[in-house]
Amino acid sequence: MYVAVKGGEKAIRNAHALFDEKRRGDVSVPEITTEQIKQQLSFSVDRVMSEGSLYDFDLSALAIKQARGDLIEAIFLVRASRTTLARFGSSKPFDTSHMRVERRISATYKDIPGGQILGATFDYQHRLLDFSLEEQKLQDETSVETRDDVGLDADMPRVLDILNNEGLVEQASLEMNEDTPPSDLTRSPLEFPADRSLRLQNLARADEGFLLALGYSTQRGYARNHGFAGEIRIGSVAVEFAPEELGFPIEIGEMIVSECEMINQFKGSKSAPPQFTRGYGLAFGQVERKVMSMALVDRALRADELGEEKTAPAQDEEFVLSHSDNVKATGFVEHLKLPHYVDFQAELELVRKMRAKQRVMKEAAE
Repeated sequence: MYVAVKGGEKAIRNAHALFDEKRRGDVSVPEITTEQIKQQLSFSVDRVMSEGSLYDFDLSALAIKQARGDLIEAIFLVRASRTTLARFGSSKPFDTSHMRVERRISATYKDIPGGQILGATFDYQHRLLDFSLEEQKLQDETSVETRDDVGLDADMPRVLDILNNEGLVEQASLEMNEDTPPSDLTRSPLEFPADRSLRLQNLARADEGFLLALGYSTQRGYARNHGFAGEIRIGSVAVEFAPEELGFPIEIGEMIVSECEMINQFKGSKSAPPQFTRGYGLAFGQVERKVMSMALVDRALRADELGEEKTAPAQDEEFVLSHSDNVKATGFVEHLKLPHYVDFQAELELVRKMRAKQRVMKEAAE
């Protein structure tokens, strides 16, 4: 992100003061609190946490308030804050099969072990504006009773295990070597070719809109991979960390995550029979649109691994991973607002010389 600007310090200070004034708005209107943002704009908070690579509801809510609701700016603020934090090591891999589920659906089977759990979702709502939300009073009479966790299976089997029992889906291919520290995209620059774990890190931090467009492109034929949502899960998973002095993992907390496994038809190869293949997505908070798009793109990026012809942007690893980061993209686009006086004057002079030369050549030809 380009942030260094010299000159015009008084104007810049005035711009900052005006920004603060605009952020506050009409002082006769109560100021929004970070707790209100955290509780009532939770989808925005979850996106900022996911793309900011920092699981912290309070800091994400503060960043949204400071950025006046500009989520990419809020993501930038969270990432900047993240760089100041101490690093103690790497947690153990999540075991999402033991997720405390809040929402869990499958588009491949109507009846699944453990049942479909709709949870809180837009999916079945009519897209009509609800003007009652403008009212500043609690409407207890219309409140919806929340579900009781009692009766939910704590260890819901994965939907893809149904296909796995028949040998119709590939085995999960992400294996972690306990002796080798995982790659960390936040500490080391992206290099190509990238292994799948590094690609998934990149996609987890990637701009949701960018991934959505690429995922949509795969469904429209640009990669020939129409995915089926095998399972989408949202819920809390235990975080385990193994301190060196103990030598064994201990549970240090929980995180709310969204997980998606897409399944795609695969015609087979010389070494593999026709079967279904997997695309995977996992990110902080309730960001199911993000993880669905992530899973579609993850599957498209496995073209080389599966011996498929690469014909579409979503299959191009360097294109996808190099352009998915919204903070980096915003910095490069928005730096065009900064002074380029010298560069432009040089190009202006060059264009004038080219026009003069063309005019002389034209006159000579006549």
